[in-house]
Amino acid sequence: MKRNQATTLTPELAQQLIDLGQRLARLRIARRIRQEDAATRAGISRSTAALIEKGAARLAIGQVIRYLEAIAPGKTLTRLLTEEDPAVTALSASERRRRARTLSDAELKELEF
Repeated sequence: MKRNQATTLTPELAQQLIDLGQRLARLRIARRIRQEDAATRAGISRSTAALIEKGAARLAIGQVIRYLEAIAPGKTLTRLLTEEDPAVTALSASERRRRARTLSDAELKELEF
């Protein structure tokens, strides 16, 4: 009898899968690789790649590791989980909001209603 893997996971384990998928997606985006290209390199379908990035529980670990290898050759799953990739760090820095400058007293007075 086939089981629905998502229903057998605790919420904490399900969240770990989602976090893993998000890390893989950010790594792929940071390295400017299309999902379709990464899937082709890994020997999986694009829909399977999308499921990996969503954190689906029904996937085999081998598919996840092949997908990681397609995105970042030589990077291990352990390294993905324990350290930041320079490409992801650069992506995060570019996405970070920058502080707006402080308005002068005259500019603040103009904005008052």
